[in-house]
Amino acid sequence: MKFFAAMLMAVVAGLGTVRAEDTTFPNITHDELTKAIKAKKVVLLDANGSESYKSGHIPLSVDFEKVEKDTKDLAKKLPEDKSTLIVAYCANERCSAYRTAAKAAKDLGYTNIKHYAKGINGWKAAGGKIEKAE
Repeated sequence: MKFFAAMLMAVVAGLGTVRAEDTTFPNITHDELTKAIKAKKVVLLDANGSESYKSGHIPLSVDFEKVEKDTKDLAKKLPEDKSTLIVAYCANERCSAYRTAAKAAKDLGYTNIKHYAKGINGWKAAGGKIEKAE
């Protein structure tokens, strides 16, 4: 009986643990993202790392690596309206780094978070404009 109780406690404790890589977010299409950018109704989180960000990122993107260590820094880059569209992306469909950025926004209370699965590589392949940082 003690063994069963210990196992049950372990399972219950494990259910409360959610890692960033276990959290999923709905995808946004290239056309939807392009429209949101043109309307300036989106904040993008680039989860590719600062070196990649410097060499080219989607316009309006925040360098997530630069702000991820301090929640206050990320909060300063995001709007007060928690229903604002937040889109996280990384390199391509196989990259999962976006999940950490998306979860960070979710942890700050944002409710409209999406994933641009094509990432920076898909953005460039579709002819999307990129910006470079210093």
